[in-house]
Amino acid sequence: MDPIKIKGTDDTPQVILDKDNGIFEISGRSLPEDVAAFFEPILKWINEYSQEPLPKTVFNFKLEYFNTASSKLILDVLLKLEEMSDDGKDVLVRWHYPDDDEDMQEAGEEYADIVEVPFEQVSYSVD
Repeated sequence: MDPIKIKGTDDTPQVILDKDNGIFEISGRSLPEDVAAFFEPILKWINEYSQEPLPKTVFNFKLEYFNTASSKLILDVLLKLEEMSDDGKDVLVRWHYPDDDEDMQEAGEEYADIVEVPFEQVSYSVD
């Protein structure tokens, strides 16, 4: 299964989906012009990955900012992970947020309330 590696820009997040190395991460800023087109290959990849996932999948979100359109697609990613969890797969979502960013912390808490996936909030300090 080929990895997806998308370099982040000012408007699009960095995405690494690499089954061979066990790296699943979306980070940076997400406000792409065509959010559906940006996330389509990501959702397709996760769908394919879910057929034969690793024994444990740890998916990291390290977003600094995302717009309303992106929030729906982030939820779609989380719902795919929830399906995997419902199928008995070992899935953990790690939601990273700057320790001074209450909005991003609350976004993680809201997602954790919506999807039934083990969810870990991880704060970090920005120097």
